[in-house]
Amino acid sequence: MVLMLLGCLLLFGGIFAYKFFGRYMMNQLLDSMSLPAATVTSATAQVQSWREDLSGVGTVRAVNGVEVTTEAEGVVSAIHFKSGQYVQGGDLLVEIFAEPEKAQLQVLDAELRLARRNYVRIKTLTKRGVTTEADLDSAQSTLDQVIANIEVQRARVDQRRVLAPFSGVLGIRRIDLGENVSPGEAVVSLQQLDPIFVDFSLPEQKYSMVKAGLPISLSTDAFPGNTYRGKITAVDPQVDNASRNFLIQATLNNPKKHLRPGMFAQVSVEINASRRVLAVPRTALVFAPYGVSVFILEKDEASGELIANKRFVKTGEERGDMVEIVQGLLEGDLIASSGLLKLRNGKRAIINNENRPPENLNPKPGNS
Repeated sequence: MVLMLLGCLLLFGGIFAYKFFGRYMMNQLLDSMSLPAATVTSATAQVQSWREDLSGVGTVRAVNGVEVTTEAEGVVSAIHFKSGQYVQGGDLLVEIFAEPEKAQLQVLDAELRLARRNYVRIKTLTKRGVTTEADLDSAQSTLDQVIANIEVQRARVDQRRVLAPFSGVLGIRRIDLGENVSPGEAVVSLQQLDPIFVDFSLPEQKYSMVKAGLPISLSTDAFPGNTYRGKITAVDPQVDNASRNFLIQATLNNPKKHLRPGMFAQVSVEINASRRVLAVPRTALVFAPYGVSVFILEKDEASGELIANKRFVKTGEERGDMVEIVQGLLEGDLIASSGLLKLRNGKRAIINNENRPPENLNPKPGNS
């Protein structure tokens, strides 16, 4: 029994020693083998001169834009416009039934003629001494009252005529012939489209760089590929407490009427300045929750091979395919620009730039 127990112990001990020795030898073999080199493209951290344009988003707004409304209550008796029509300031748009008001105006005109004749007669008699100055004053007062009543009645008649307050393009008609309307009811929208405003905002750090007269360029999703130019005409003197942004207004000519009120717009302010930045291709960056990094490629003194090492960087502005590096790299540093998934600290790298695409500060699609 004892011999059998010793035999089992020796057997299991031998198996354990064999597995342990096998694993040890395998680890030694793996440690002695060098990892294959990763093929990457490379780029050099280079100093570039970037034009200092300020970019923001804004909304197109009409220089003059209103909802044309009625001033009086009544039935619409005539409509003198069509939806989408261009009108001049002062054009008659709508008439509201006004026959009673016009009839009352004719009555007042008759009273005016009578009051004038009476005033002339009293004035003549006063000069002859037949009537007193008090009679003349009474006649003058009666004449003045009739004239004032006529002005009031004419205003009432005019209130029943809706006029275009300025030249522009009408929207969709909102009333119908024969409809009973109330004071303040919307008739149609009217927008002056040329020239036109764009209101946009920039962060307060840029306030000292912006002033009236600076040129701007504008683009919209409605007309991709088109650029519209104008000038800053006003800068808001205060900064918004919540957003820490300040409002800017620019004016643009709009002869083709492409730009319409309410459109979303991308705006660039041309401040005629440039700055020197250290930049690398966007593809060279590795983004992670704990920071942004690049793989710098350094030559090993012993073997002469390139070794990849991760280095954390602080990025700044992005411009096209390039990204500004604020901290972490020096001009001339060699970095990997693609094939980053194959790299890790200490891994050998081989550079192959045969099919490396060029970087552009202002890339455009191939079909643009």
